[in-house]
Amino acid sequence: MDGLLMKLLVSPVLVVLADALFPEVNFANLYQSVGVGFVLAVAGYFLDRAILTSGSLWLTTMFDLIIGFLIVYGSIVFLPTAQIAAIGAGFVAIFFGVAEYIQHVWLIRTGRTESV
Repeated sequence: MDGLLMKLLVSPVLVVLADALFPEVNFANLYQSVGVGFVLAVAGYFLDRAILTSGSLWLTTMFDLIIGFLIVYGSIVFLPTAQIAAIGAGFVAIFFGVAEYIQHVWLIRTGRTESV
């Protein structure tokens, strides 16, 4: 449960930060970027529960990066006022992947990985 709480705090902050830093990522409202961050957090949590073990650190991080890209870029379908270029979604995915890697290392070192 600590992993979910951390993800629910970190992921929206990363998306809002990327929205502020990169012109290729432009959410029309703050709630849109926070909402996409929450979706990333929940998706990352369930992915971690499914495959994160000490031997699958890089695999899980790679899947998080890919899913992060797909969720951010796919959000333009559900948020028509958002303007996100593929390169912008890639920037957000890289931010998300780095944050997920750090969280994965922390979860593995503290023994807080949970399997489904």
